[in-house]
Amino acid sequence: MFLQIRALLLVFLATHALGATYSQTDSFVGSSFLSGFSFQAISDPTHGRVNYVNAATASSQNLTFASSDHFVVRADFKNVLSSSGPGRNSVRLQSNKRFTTSVAVFNVRHMPQGCGTWPALWTVGSDWPNQGEIDILEGVNDQGVNQATLHTNSGCTMPSSRSQTGTSTGNNCDVAATNNAGCGVRMNDSRSYGPTFNNNGGGWFAMERTSSYIKVWFWSRQATGIPSDVLNGATSINTGNWGTPTAYFPNNSCPISSKFGAHNIIINLTFCGDWAGSVYGSSGCPSSCVDYVNNNPSAFSNAYFDFAWLKVYG
Repeated sequence: MFLQIRALLLVFLATHALGATYSQTDSFVGSSFLSGFSFQAISDPTHGRVNYVNAATASSQNLTFASSDHFVVRADFKNVLSSSGPGRNSVRLQSNKRFTTSVAVFNVRHMPQGCGTWPALWTVGSDWPNQGEIDILEGVNDQGVNQATLHTNSGCTMPSSRSQTGTSTGNNCDVAATNNAGCGVRMNDSRSYGPTFNNNGGGWFAMERTSSYIKVWFWSRQATGIPSDVLNGATSINTGNWGTPTAYFPNNSCPISSKFGAHNIIINLTFCGDWAGSVYGSSGCPSSCVDYVNNNPSAFSNAYFDFAWLKVYG
C-alpha cells in the first residue's frame, strides 16, 4: 500500500511539474477585486501623463465600479488638464497576494482603447528587474496586436525557434541590453488587442508559470475550440489540453526560478510615457501625445477595463 501511495504521489508531482493540472486558489469577481487588490497612488515608473489615484478618489470619481460579475477600472474622461498640473486620473492596482508556480486566467470583456493609452495586465517581483516581470497584455495607441514580454536582469535569453503561435520581437530578456524592451512575442490574432478586441466581445488571457517555462495564451470571445475549463472558469484546469501557447518562454538559456521571484499581479492604465509617447508620432494619432491626453477628455470614454473575473490556480 505504501508503495502504491508513493507511486501515485510521484505521478501527481511529475504532472504538476509539467504544468498540466492545477486547482483554483483565488477567484476575483466583482467587489472581490477591491478586497484582493490595493490601489497604488504612486508616480508612474514609465513616466506617463497619468495621475494614479487612491481608493477614495477612484470611488468618488467612479474610476472603479463593481457589480455581481463586472469590475470596471477606468481613467477620467471628463476633465481638461492643465499643462502644468498632474496627468489624467487613472488607476493602478496590485494584488495583495504574491504568486510563483501558478496559472492566472483573465476573463476580460473590454480593455482601454484610444490614442495615447497604454493598458497592461502583468506580474512583477518586488526587486525589479532582478525578480523579473511578465507582461500578459500590453500595447499602446490602439496599435494591435497584443504583446507578451519578459523583462529580467542579465543572463536570460530565449531560443530563436520554439513552439508558439506568436512572433518573437527579440530574444534577449535583459532590460539593460535592450533598452527595457525585453523579449517579446506578438500575437498573430488581430482580436487580441484594442478596438478589435472590444468589438469581438473581449476574451481570455492566461499565463502559466513554472520553474521550467512561462506560457501565455489568448482566446477571443468569438474563437472556436476554447478549452472548457477556461470558458467556464472551472475550479480545476489542465493546461496540457490548451494547445500550443501564443507565447512560450522556456528555461533553456534562462534560469526561470532564479530570474523570477514571487510576483504580484498588476492592472494599470497609463498614457504616453516611455512607450506610448515614444511611438505616438507614427501611430496615426493627432497632435502630440501629451497635448491630446490633456485636452480631449471625451476621447477616453472607452479607456476602461471590464473584467468578468480573474482566477488563479496553483
